[in-house]
Amino acid sequence: MRTALLTGASRGLGLELARALADRGWRLVIDARNARDLELANSELSAMTEVVAIAGDVADPGHRSRLVWAAGERIDAMINNASTLGVSPLPPLAEYPLAELEHVFAVNAIAPLALVQLALPRLQEGSRIVNVTSDAAVEGYEGWGGYGASKAALEQLTNVLAAERTDLRVYAVDPGDMNTRMHQDAFPGEDISDRPPPRDSVPGLLALLEGDLPSGRYRATELVEVGA
Repeated sequence: MRTALLTGASRGLGLELARALADRGWRLVIDARNARDLELANSELSAMTEVVAIAGDVADPGHRSRLVWAAGERIDAMINNASTLGVSPLPPLAEYPLAELEHVFAVNAIAPLALVQLALPRLQEGSRIVNVTSDAAVEGYEGWGGYGASKAALEQLTNVLAAERTDLRVYAVDPGDMNTRMHQDAFPGEDISDRPPPRDSVPGLLALLEGDLPSGRYRATELVEVGA
């Protein structure tokens, strides 16, 4: 049974991906900050596969250690999906609270690297590391400077790790626009019902986790379009 460590799995893209992996027989180690939401996800997923659910914040070193320990001696895939948007409504960089910016980087860039460092001894040749990024990492959207900069940092960490660990498959994947709570928080009071549901991005992530694509940056929708 393959084991996946998946962060941010109580809702949105993380939950949809967890459902797909459970349906394929993966053993799951999942987390989320909200314990109630995570327990609901755990109850659903446990009916399909073996699940270990641990509530906590990926910015907490102790929580990261518990996740990796729970995964066991072999981790076949780790998906760094947990993220924080930061301040909402989105402020311009000239007014961005620096303490909050530090937290955004801690969750979106430092924590994924810290988890990878802990997990590396348990990753086998060909194991997958998937870091969920955003087009805000490469585009200059007004108001998205804090979140986008943290995702740009995550992408460069992904690039360098891929160059250093050629025995692994290391990916940054942009899932595209999605109708999620985080996206709603970025646009408070606006109707975002026209955005695709997060499940539409899952086939692209599965192509990275179960396919044979080289390390690199991908857009989930393009992977689906080319039939990867």
